[in-house]
Amino acid sequence: MILDLTKPAHEAAAARLKEEPIIWLTTVNPKGQPQSSPVWFLWDGEEFLIYGSKTGPKTPNIRSNPRVGLNLDGNGRGGAIVVIEGTARIDEAGPATSEVDNYLAKYGAMIEGNGWTPESMMQDYPHLIRVTPNKARIW
Repeated sequence: MILDLTKPAHEAAAARLKEEPIIWLTTVNPKGQPQSSPVWFLWDGEEFLIYGSKTGPKTPNIRSNPRVGLNLDGNGRGGAIVVIEGTARIDEAGPATSEVDNYLAKYGAMIEGNGWTPESMMQDYPHLIRVTPNKARIW
């Protein structure tokens, strides 16, 4: 477990990881340039589940270099900072969004609001990215 729930800042981070709709995923392209993207995510306490776009840079970047960073927005005053470092992999056999009940519970309204169904979203975001965290910095 990367979070120490006996610490108030870590307990608050755990709640945010469950509820926040957006986390920033930073990958590194083959030339070494970091690239950050806001993404939808599901945190199960062990790993992050993210669906990557069909033509975006995240998937090829991860295949080239699996080390990634994840960040939640702070409070605008230098607090509520959540920075996570981890290793990503592309799960070619992973479940579609329509098969992940917790993902649909969290993002169903947003999927519909973007004019998708869970099945049509998978046409645009077919790459399941799993991130295993190895370090968290929270303050």
